[in-house]
Order: sequence, then C-alpha cells, then structure tokens
Amino acid sequence: MKKEKREKNTGESAGKSRGKVFLYILLRVLVVAVMIAQIWNQNWNNVFLCVLTLILFMIPSFVDKQLHIEMPTTLEIIIILFIFSAEILGEIQEYYLIFDHWDAMLHTINGFLMAAIGFSLIDILNQNENFSMSLSPVFVAVFAFCFSMTIGVLWEFFEFGADWFFQTDMQKDTIIHSISSVIFNPEGKNVAVTIPIESIVVNGQTWNYGGYIDIGLVDTMSDLFVNFIGAVVFSVFGLFYIKGRGKGTFVKRFMPKLKKKQLEENAETDTFENSRNSGINTKE
Repeated sequence: MKKEKREKNTGESAGKSRGKVFLYILLRVLVVAVMIAQIWNQNWNNVFLCVLTLILFMIPSFVDKQLHIEMPTTLEIIIILFIFSAEILGEIQEYYLIFDHWDAMLHTINGFLMAAIGFSLIDILNQNENFSMSLSPVFVAVFAFCFSMTIGVLWEFFEFGADWFFQTDMQKDTIIHSISSVIFNPEGKNVAVTIPIESIVVNGQTWNYGGYIDIGLVDTMSDLFVNFIGAVVFSVFGLFYIKGRGKGTFVKRFMPKLKKKQLEENAETDTFENSRNSGINTKE
C-alpha cells in the first residue's frame, strides 16, 4: 500500500515537473519573440523589459541552487506567470491600460505570495538552532502579514522613485471629479469644503477631462489596499495551518523550505558547534 502511494506521488511529481519545464520553455520563447519584435521596432525600453524578464525568470533556479531552498511547484509557476503578466503583458502589451483591474490583480497576488514567503522565513529560521524561535501561531501570522505589507510599501517607494527621477509613469494617474480642502473654506475655519471639478487648465490650455489628474496617490493607496487583502487572506490560511499542526496541502504549495541536504548540513554544523563548546567548557 505504501509502495503504491509512493509510486503515485512520484508520478504526480514527475507530471508537475514536466508541466513546469514546458511552461518555462513556452514563456521564454514568447519573451524572446516579443524582444525580437521590439528590436525590429527599435523600442529599446521594451527590449530592456524583455531582458529583465528573462533575468527574473532565473530567480527560482538561483534560490534553489545557491540558497538551497526548495520552492513548491505551484509557487514557482505562479511567480513565473506573475513576472510574465507584469512585464510582458502589463507593460509591453499594455494590459494595465486595456484592463482596469490588471494592476490591482497583480498587487493582490503579490500580497498573498509575500505573506507565504514571510511564513516560510520563520519556518526556515526555526530549522537552524542558532536562530531557533518559539512563536505563537498568531505571532507568526502577524509577522507574515507585516512582511508582506513591508514589501508592498518598498515597491511603492520604487515606483515613486522611478517616476520622480526617470519620468516614468509607474504610479498610474486617476481623474478626480471633486476636491475637499479646508483651503477653500471662505471663513478660514478647519472645515473642509468640497468643490466639483469639470475641467483643468494646463499651460493655458483647457483640458476637459471632467476632473483633475491625481498623479499617483490614489493608485498607491489602491495598490496597498489590495496588497493588504492578499496578505490577510494568506495569513488567515497560514494561521489555521499552524493551529492544525501542518494538516492540509493548500498552504504547503506556497511555502519554500530548506532542502533535506541543507538541513543535514545545518544539523552537522550545530552538532560540531555544540561539541566544540562542550570541549571548551570541559577544559575550563
């Protein structure tokens, strides 16, 4: 019975591995095809995005080989699709403009995945005696949530920096149809007055957009809000996962872990350190 179960698991793993390899090849071929088209059109900014995408595709392999961390197939596939959706579909194919909620979808997924990685950090550190911690399930969930939100904030810093220093438009603009401010209070009181906006004047030219252009604040807050939702969702799943003592497979599919070989090396290192310390104490 156990042998049949092992054979079944081996077959499923092989099937997932083949599917992952096929996806890697397919997406790389698509990126190269897009890059050739952008070179032909002499759109060097998009060529750079294609090169960046190919480099980012190497992250799972780097994590696996250099950091000795095993990434679940589900997580690895989602990360690759996320990169492709953000850079190739979002930027080059302009899905950010074609689909209103494309950016929100990606930020929600980012919040979810970063919370998963936050959970994994605690788990990985706990497998090393030098960093061993005993944390309650609630605290681990809070840490994962905070880790995800921190990554989200850092990304918004990056978007603001790119827009400020390189004149990009990563923080998308929003048309605001009214504005509320105490500045407009005729009596000078600390009471906001709302004024509707139908048009704006830019360099003497009237733009009839039905409002004024917010240059990123609404986009930033919207991104952080959906990141918040993604982080909360996984943190709740993770909390029940820990309380259930690791039962279930859903959460496991998103949590990287140290390879068995690395765990053995850590154990040997810890044993050696303990033996050496014991020897030193004996001499003393």
